[in-house]
Amino acid sequence: MSSKHPVIAITGSSGAGTTTVTRTFQHIFRREHLTPALVEGDAFHRYDRAEMRRLLEEAAQSGTSLSHFGPDANLFEELEALFRSYGQTGTGKARKYLHNAEEAAPYGQKAGTFTSWEDLPAKTDLLFYEGLHGAVVTGDINVARHADLLVGVVPTINLEWIQKLHRDKVMRGYTSEAVVDTILRRMPDYVNYICPQFSRTHVNFQRVPIVDTSNPFVSRDVPSADESMLVIRFSNSKGIDFQYLLSMLHDSMMSRPNTIVCPGGKMGLAMQLIFTPMILRLVDTSRRVRSSA
Repeated sequence: MSSKHPVIAITGSSGAGTTTVTRTFQHIFRREHLTPALVEGDAFHRYDRAEMRRLLEEAAQSGTSLSHFGPDANLFEELEALFRSYGQTGTGKARKYLHNAEEAAPYGQKAGTFTSWEDLPAKTDLLFYEGLHGAVVTGDINVARHADLLVGVVPTINLEWIQKLHRDKVMRGYTSEAVVDTILRRMPDYVNYICPQFSRTHVNFQRVPIVDTSNPFVSRDVPSADESMLVIRFSNSKGIDFQYLLSMLHDSMMSRPNTIVCPGGKMGLAMQLIFTPMILRLVDTSRRVRSSA
């Protein structure tokens, strides 16, 4: 952590909804006239799409495990170096993963490849990361210790699977069987590298469906926000005005001294109310520290 250059990380597994959360933060940045350095976690995968497919086929034949959740397929050391460098100097090196032809066209590259490593833009107010490993710790690597604000996005496991099934089938054209195979293949890394992060985050948002999701593999649609409740857990409740949040989030309640429960449709509003003052405090502190240096 560094008071000079704040680092904010949104972490959650594939299909968890981190992209939706990112949009909410971008609204805050625009409203408060802040300039973030935006970094996507996919940029720190170790292999491009073609190479990853080849390695997955080899892993399947040999009976070994490989997934984007684990260290073998990611550049954890480079991710930690970015967080550390930005916190100390306000800059660092990153790249982009080009998900589709539209993203790849301006670079003259194929979809599923990476751009070259480049310095982050100059004169940004904060680093904003969204991806799988914003709070990962493994061996000598500790990404979490360099973040000033860590946010976990954690649907219940059945809901997470439903969202992934629908996304991969509709947007990527995968079969149900292929998605299920991916879920099973990733499970050891999910347990060892994804789940532990949510014990290190400062705030967790967990969406809990209030409709039957007993068998996620036959669900015809994704439970909507109005068919869900949102559980918001603070690792440290000091300084959190729970009475204010309860008054602003209609039909909300406290289930534990550090936990608020509210309707799922209030997620955007809850994030605006909770994170706007946190972000402004981080930025204000960083500006005062840098001006006095």
